[in-house]
Amino acid sequence: MNYRQLGKTNFSISELSLGTWQVGGKWGDPFSDKIAEGILHAAIDAGVNFIDTADVYSAGLSEEAVGRVVKSRSEQVYVATKCGRQISPHLNEGYTEKALRGYVEDSLRRTGLEQLDLIQLHCPPTEVYYRPEIFGLFERLKEEGKIGHLGISVEKVEEALKGIQYDNVTTVQIIFNVFRQRPSELLFREAQERNVGIIVRVPLASGLLTGKFDANSTFGKEDHRHFNRDGAGFDRGETFSGVDYTLGLQAMERMKGLFPGEKNLAPRALQWILRFPEVSCIIPGASKVEHLYSNLSAPELPPLMDEQVNGMNAIYEEMIKAGVHQVW
Repeated sequence: MNYRQLGKTNFSISELSLGTWQVGGKWGDPFSDKIAEGILHAAIDAGVNFIDTADVYSAGLSEEAVGRVVKSRSEQVYVATKCGRQISPHLNEGYTEKALRGYVEDSLRRTGLEQLDLIQLHCPPTEVYYRPEIFGLFERLKEEGKIGHLGISVEKVEEALKGIQYDNVTTVQIIFNVFRQRPSELLFREAQERNVGIIVRVPLASGLLTGKFDANSTFGKEDHRHFNRDGAGFDRGETFSGVDYTLGLQAMERMKGLFPGEKNLAPRALQWILRFPEVSCIIPGASKVEHLYSNLSAPELPPLMDEQVNGMNAIYEEMIKAGVHQVW
């Protein structure tokens, strides 16, 4: 495992870490403590020392599982969680200091941890980034010892650029992959100048970049890849990175030509991200241990050749960019 610094937190974290949106089973399935704990233990065994969760993942069960496993281990494992998505309707007006403080305290209770290493605002409405009092609250929570650091999880580059202007914002979590390349243009440079860590989520475009889907692939009715393609549940950019599914399949057929004989392109998609030194870590999810091991194999493969990188970028420029680049 390779490690990188997480911005001004000074945490040295595994460049391939773990996101836990679906750690207890496939999206929409009942949460399984056994599956979750198996994946979490396997990740730590493999050198993962940064785990990202959220209070809304499986209605708090993900946080509970992360807390149980981390407390049972002797290794230093950093826990990042998120707050704000419980606000319903999810509007700027719902973001109050009282509500957010309550969410942080609930996360501490669920995880059983004395302090949350990193708390992140969970894709709040854009207006929230223009409210200094919200960011001031987390400075007080840090002084109280309840959190170590504050980060933001964003939908749009513009939100990230506004958020990192607050001195106590130490990390930005954002979607970045072969099919969502805009963050590398300006945000990465600005974040690096401010020593803000970049946490990459949805690195495989909801599995699209694995190359394992085709026109006959189906998803359960509670799986966001079934119901959220047009943004029916939340921002559509969270599902297949906002790429039209049929177009994405066509792009992946072309991508497969760059890697003849390779049936699983997930490690290659992760290698593409790891080429950016501004990235602190990637947090792919896993609904089974096999997915975890697939992701962690990326550094063990031969490095991407220039012609492969150029080919991957050409697919984005020619097929994907027009539909997503200026949206997020």
